[in-house]
Amino acid sequence: MLMGSKQIKNQTGNEKLIMSNLKESTLLSSQAFKGKLLDVRLDEVLLPNNTKSTREWIKHPGGVCIIPLFPNNEIGLINQYRYPVRRELIELPAGKIDKNEEPEQTALRELEEEIGYKAKKLTFLTEMYPAVGFASERMIYFIAENLVKTQTCLDSDEFVDFFTLKVSTALEMVWSGKIKDGKTIIGLLWLSRYLEN
Repeated sequence: MLMGSKQIKNQTGNEKLIMSNLKESTLLSSQAFKGKLLDVRLDEVLLPNNTKSTREWIKHPGGVCIIPLFPNNEIGLINQYRYPVRRELIELPAGKIDKNEEPEQTALRELEEEIGYKAKKLTFLTEMYPAVGFASERMIYFIAENLVKTQTCLDSDEFVDFFTLKVSTALEMVWSGKIKDGKTIIGLLWLSRYLEN
């Protein structure tokens, strides 16, 4: 395959070679804001047509999303108030990857901190980029099984309610619009496919 090309299937199922040279090169990068969570960048870039433009984006260390799967075909979820959208949302446990931490370590740590369970089995499910228009964050999904009850260890400014639901009920809540969090919707749909196999 030629460099900068992709194999894709068209509507008839035939593979087609698509040439692509859409890369943007960084000419200059500056930090616009640095907070506890956000590292906002303002970059000057060279576009594929050799003109210049700017890109505002958030540098993110990545995160994990954990699906706690209990033996009775129930999953663990949390209810959490999210200030940017001014409402409580039903979510899967998740968290930011700390410096020098492997995603699996983050998943185990966040699982225990948020819902008070240790997992003896962790299975990689998938990964995705939740906000490619403005952030570099990569979200990695794990299924956590063989769960052992311990204790939560939430941050001083973190408040969550933990509960369990049947997988089928959670999926119904996705399709009815009761679950609105993007990472959780993706995790539940992938879990459904995983359980079917």
